[in-house]
Amino acid sequence: MTRTLTSSLSFAIATASGCVSSVAASEPELVWGRRGFSDGRFLKPRAITIDDDDQLYIVDTTGRIQVFNSDGVFLRGWSTPQTANGRPTGLAIRRANTPVPPNAAQIPDLAQLPNAAQLQEPILLVADTHYYRMLVYTLDGTLCDDQQIGGTAGHSPGEFAFVTDAVCDNEGCYYIGEYGDSDRIQKFDPEGKFMTQWGGTGSERGQFVRPQSLVVQGDVLWVVDACNHRIQRFDLSTKTPSLIEVIGKEGVGEGEFYYPYDMAFTADGTMIVCEYGNQRLQHLAADGRWIATWGGPGFQPGQLYQPWGVVVDTMNRVHVLDSNNHRVQRLII
Repeated sequence: MTRTLTSSLSFAIATASGCVSSVAASEPELVWGRRGFSDGRFLKPRAITIDDDDQLYIVDTTGRIQVFNSDGVFLRGWSTPQTANGRPTGLAIRRANTPVPPNAAQIPDLAQLPNAAQLQEPILLVADTHYYRMLVYTLDGTLCDDQQIGGTAGHSPGEFAFVTDAVCDNEGCYYIGEYGDSDRIQKFDPEGKFMTQWGGTGSERGQFVRPQSLVVQGDVLWVVDACNHRIQRFDLSTKTPSLIEVIGKEGVGEGEFYYPYDMAFTADGTMIVCEYGNQRLQHLAADGRWIATWGGPGFQPGQLYQPWGVVVDTMNRVHVLDSNNHRVQRLII
């Protein structure tokens, strides 16, 4: 029997000669966006994140960050400060109520702390890939220069190759992934001071080749290890995060990956994995067991052309960044 994510959407990928074949489109709930440079249009959008109000933040290859409601209505936008070398490839929200720095209890007036107004507010983390840094914005688009981490190319602690993603844990610590000569993840404390690093280029367990996307769930960091065609998860409760398990391998079958670029969790703890290479989404249990598949290469609604990102909103709807079709598609699980 064919597995489905909804009663109306059939999820199947056919394979032939080792490649993903074209499949008939399965109608999504909503498709929006088109190619262009004006507000509400995209030129190859490359990263997406979502806040607690179900507002979508999307960056494209023009370096613009645009914000939309969950129905695709444009709300606001701005551009990153430099784009000549390249554009960001990762976005994440640091949620509200992230703990203040450890010395906050000794300061009678919290306003004396640097950036005190932002300490308990959500902020947007931007992996400014080709400028070797993590940028920070308020959700209305104000750049917080003094919260930037990095900005220098190199291999030393606090220096970066090409930054892929940046996320924050429940303690306010930052994890920043990079690819190129380093293929590692660096951890920083809430004030941006280097704490530890791990990884390195390779295919062994705990190594990476382009750790494209990072997701924190409690005390676990999930790493989408794109060019190793797998997902790795790490225990954040140890001083240097330790490997828990590796999920997936290269392939086109159920539970296999070909250049996974992003992942997101649903309300029941299962995950949606976005595959750039297989041009599909997979719905998997947290241990990697296959549940369903959606998409396939193409240009029609229900088909994907090199998708880069995926998020799940508070209504458990999936929004996939259909990059080379310059649009977003929404489906219900």
